[in-house]
Amino acid sequence: MNIFTVSFFGHRQISNPLDVDNALVEEIKSLIRSKDYVEFLVGRNGDFDIMAAFAVRRAQKELDYGNSSLVPVLPYTTKEYRENTAKFENYYNEIEICRQSADSHFKGAFQIRNRLMVDRSDMVICCIEHDSGGAYQTVQYAKKKNKTVKNLAKTI
Repeated sequence: MNIFTVSFFGHRQISNPLDVDNALVEEIKSLIRSKDYVEFLVGRNGDFDIMAAFAVRRAQKELDYGNSSLVPVLPYTTKEYRENTAKFENYYNEIEICRQSADSHFKGAFQIRNRLMVDRSDMVICCIEHDSGGAYQTVQYAKKKNKTVKNLAKTI
């Protein structure tokens, strides 16, 4: 079985969330329909990450194909995760704590985690509306690594 891995990155705040949500769901459904198995990696660090997780879950439920997984990749063991472990385990298919970023200084942990997510991804789906910030830098890194990048902000 071929595993196709997708990472999501976007700004903390999204200016047109309904349009982005609709585009996300359609893109995710297309991937689930066309690939043997899709691993969706999310970060849980802002509006776009949360929207992406909900969109994956909605697409999985609507299609009921069973050929995908939703995995949050946490930069370290967060307080939110420690206090809600059971909820995380019920919602996500698997939970990862990025060892490389967990062992680093917390200020650099997100960038380390994001780059490792990109490195293992075949595709990056993003919502980048301006040329600054961590999500923008991560997408620039993905482009340098010749990853397929789909910016939903440019398609809606």
